[in-house]
Amino acid sequence: MSLYNTPEISIEVIAHHIPDMEIQKPYQYFFSYQITILNRSIQPVQLVSRYWHILDGGLHEETVKGLGVVGQQPILEPNTSFTYSSGCPMMSEFGKMSGYYTFLNLATQETFQVEIPAFSLTTTFAQN
Repeated sequence: MSLYNTPEISIEVIAHHIPDMEIQKPYQYFFSYQITILNRSIQPVQLVSRYWHILDGGLHEETVKGLGVVGQQPILEPNTSFTYSSGCPMMSEFGKMSGYYTFLNLATQETFQVEIPAFSLTTTFAQN
């Protein structure tokens, strides 16, 4: 588990290797991750967009960006959270993801970004 805090937002990431997942070649490994976003501010915010940088075993890099997460642009009232799960296929048994979310403060209409430092995607056998 990885936990990242700013004064406004807290982000918790839990990543797992899914060993029996059927995936298309050239990918050989699949990782799932669950992210919980907590609004620590006193104003409502909306998650507007995401940006991910995925490094696959140091050999392959990919950028993923788009509106919201898993088809949603959730609104988080003060002291409420939003949790979602997604996944990432990879060619190697280890890698990492990093990126940021862009939020809209619904009270001020100002946007701000929250960085998500790199977190590991590693198979259990690669950890040994």
